[in-house]
Amino acid sequence: MKVLIISTSLRTNSNSDILARQCEKGAIEAGHEVEYVSLKGKRIEYCIGCLSCIKSGHCVLKDDVADIMERVRQAEVIVYATPIYYYEMCGQMKTLLDRLNPLYASEYAFRDIYMIATAAEDDKSAFDKAYNGLQGWVDCFEKATVKGIVAGAGINDAKDALNHKEIMYRAYELGKNL
Repeated sequence: MKVLIISTSLRTNSNSDILARQCEKGAIEAGHEVEYVSLKGKRIEYCIGCLSCIKSGHCVLKDDVADIMERVRQAEVIVYATPIYYYEMCGQMKTLLDRLNPLYASEYAFRDIYMIATAAEDDKSAFDKAYNGLQGWVDCFEKATVKGIVAGAGINDAKDALNHKEIMYRAYELGKNL
């Protein structure tokens, strides 16, 4: 299976990125064809709402999104990894989802969508809005389904995910069982 893991945090060795790498490890060990994309260092402009992409299938903006979009189009499984900021997915992830609008009328391969998220907040409800935001995007793609989330609650300091063995294991198992 073609798996695309998109790490949306811009921080080097972020907690959500650490978990995304665990998922990648599990997916590789399971024999999947895995591609890992980090948004760190990518130039991603905001959608300008021109809707030219609906007719042309391409965005008028020239940045790094066209390459990422092609990878998304070809993947069968997509795993988005995000830190939770103010009880929501990070801005880079939301901007990317907005910019993937040209995929709406395309022949996309993705069917199963997952989220890996980390939050300093220890309450599981801290992930609800981000999960619902991803669900809103997926609802626009009738062949796709949000299959689940690995929620790393109470992960605060840099590299703190490494101290949360259960969450590390769940991220690994997500990849292993895709």
